[in-house]
Amino acid sequence: MAQAQKITPRAKDFSEWYGDVIMQAQLADYSPVRGCMVIRPHGYRIWELMQRALDDMFKATGHRNAYFPLFIPVSFLAKEAEHVEGFAKEVAVVTHTRLRATGKEGKDAIAVDPTSALEEPLVVRPTSETIIYAMFAKWIQSYRDLPLLLNQWCNVVRWEMRTRLFLRTTEFLWQEGHTAHATEAEAEAEARQILGVYRRFAEEWLAMPVLTGVKTESERFAGALRTYAIEALMQDNKALQGGTSHNLGQNFAKAFGVQYQTAAGGLEHVWNTSWGVSTRLIGGLIMTHSDDNGLVVPPRVAPVQVAIVPIWKTDEERSQVSGVGSQVKADLEKVGLRVELDLRDTMKPGAKYFEWEGLGVPVRLEIGPRDLASGQVVLARRTGGKAPVPLQGAPSAVTKALDEIQSGLFAAAKERREKASIRGVTKAQFIAFMNGEGGFAYGGFCGRASCEAEIKEQTNATVRVLPDPEFRSQEPPQTCMWCGAPSVAEAVWAQAY
Repeated sequence: MAQAQKITPRAKDFSEWYGDVIMQAQLADYSPVRGCMVIRPHGYRIWELMQRALDDMFKATGHRNAYFPLFIPVSFLAKEAEHVEGFAKEVAVVTHTRLRATGKEGKDAIAVDPTSALEEPLVVRPTSETIIYAMFAKWIQSYRDLPLLLNQWCNVVRWEMRTRLFLRTTEFLWQEGHTAHATEAEAEAEARQILGVYRRFAEEWLAMPVLTGVKTESERFAGALRTYAIEALMQDNKALQGGTSHNLGQNFAKAFGVQYQTAAGGLEHVWNTSWGVSTRLIGGLIMTHSDDNGLVVPPRVAPVQVAIVPIWKTDEERSQVSGVGSQVKADLEKVGLRVELDLRDTMKPGAKYFEWEGLGVPVRLEIGPRDLASGQVVLARRTGGKAPVPLQGAPSAVTKALDEIQSGLFAAAKERREKASIRGVTKAQFIAFMNGEGGFAYGGFCGRASCEAEIKEQTNATVRVLPDPEFRSQEPPQTCMWCGAPSVAEAVWAQAY
């Protein structure tokens, strides 16, 4: 790094801390285009590792990758009324195809050529249901064509007025799955299966514990029958929606005429699902694990899992420790680890330690002349702790340490979430909780949109999910914690990103 980045403590200003961590770790930067970000190599490598893991999971469940256009005719969005209403305020629209020189200077030197107006304006992809199901209508003819299970990795644009790196930007990267099925039961099973994939990825790869459940009607995806989500709790006790999976029913199929001939010879509309996670998960990773020293990355998605830092004073020592360092690097790479050997002679060891720590590297190995004499290396963990390990046993020691760091991060995050959760909450407790430390509040819910809206207006809290059975309280709530009416479900509330 060119220079050390001073990090604001989390307790002082969590938002400032978040931005400082990103800058110190060189994950992303602000773009000249307002609301957009530049993902730097270290941040993009995390995304690549996330992509690879998720892509393998999707393919293991029978999905294939495809790619659809960035531009969508405006008329396509208009075919599904609820969908267009849900995205109307967020879309960017292309109306012309050319610019022309004006003969003026500065920013007025070019202007839109009025003769290049499109016959029909195009929307820049906010999500791809409409363009994809227009193609499904061409490809699906018979029950033999089902199920159709597709995914695409792409960028989308949703015009945002207030942005924050990774968490909310005008353009972001994501994957969006789209499937077509013969029956509602198959579509429902698909939506739930993907929710399980997302949970497994979040917990096993990102070490981020999540709740799963269904969204309320007001939080449901525009045009869907049901929306399922994974919800995580950040260190500031605000919730982050990590991914969603939607049972779209037949709404889009009917709008775009996606029908199939049944085995009996009849004609039926297909049942669709869509689902996605985005680079927002990198923001979730940062806020779940990082500390006041900078970025902490779970080993499974760490761009560099091990940094080897040789220590020397003389040229002879440099030759000795760098030779051993190269061999250790080769040994670690043989067991599949991502390793960097830091032989820069323009920085002192302490500065190197600080830099690798700021980048979130899980394990650092220090090798000095005295270590060589003792047949050892010193293993330092990003999460704390430092101890010598035998040189010959370095691969097994490092692998064990990485596994322990991965599981330890998950356990710590889960313990933190549970400490910031209250159950059977009353209205008074709820208000005090949301005005105080905050977190996940479990309580009865009457199901009325008016009650939900009033809670949001007065506390800035929303229902994150109506939790799946695994996460529900042992005693089902009998009344709505806010209005006292009979409860139709237990809900989990939180203030959220």
